[in-house]
Amino acid sequence: MLVKVLIKRKFKKGRAKEVNALLNEFRAGAMNRKGYVSGHTLVSVSNPQTLLVISTWQSLEEWQEWKDSSARKTFEAMMEIHQEGSTLYEAYELKTPSLE
Repeated sequence: MLVKVLIKRKFKKGRAKEVNALLNEFRAGAMNRKGYVSGHTLVSVSNPQTLLVISTWQSLEEWQEWKDSSARKTFEAMMEIHQEGSTLYEAYELKTPSLE
């Protein structure tokens, strides 16, 4: 079942060059993983230091494998140097809601 993962980060001002390079490395790493479908990076209109990455995976398990991988943890540690606060994650499945 398709999963969309929302990854929200707020960055320190003046870090665009470093952050863009790291985001490209992140995406390249994800693209080589089993289950990766696509990814998009959105910039907040009201706060340009806030980015939202929408990553699409074939399953939650495949996303979790990438999230827990040592390669991704290395990328995440490099990214945190440029961040204000923690990274927020939220995963959504593509399915019909059962609001019980």
